[in-house]
Amino acid sequence: QVQLVESGGGLVQAGDSLRLSCAASGRIFSNYAMGWFRQAPGKEREFVAAFRWGGDIYADSVKGRFTISTNNAKNTMYLQMNSLKPEDTAVYYCAAAPPYYSGSTYYREYDYWGQGTQVTVSS
Repeated sequence: QVQLVESGGGLVQAGDSLRLSCAASGRIFSNYAMGWFRQAPGKEREFVAAFRWGGDIYADSVKGRFTISTNNAKNTMYLQMNSLKPEDTAVYYCAAAPPYYSGSTYYREYDYWGQGTQVTVSS
């Protein structure tokens, strides 16, 4: 059973940075496709970033500001978020999907989810 636990969210001002962490049970990064999604109040869950063979993929709204990475020794995935904007305010989730969905931007293809961590960016 895959377990994911996010942390690192908080209240920041526009222009600040945050690093989200996703602690995974076991060594799942080599067996699953991993990604980050977010959901703002009243909106559908949307893709943020994912690992993909040949190069990571990012939503246009975060490209150049967010970076996805992992520390395999710690079984932890990260989302470094720089130059935050008020429109980045949302609950952020890490997720795992079968490996053939590597780089998927469609949340329904991800089977395992963390509980989410709130990110609030004030203007």
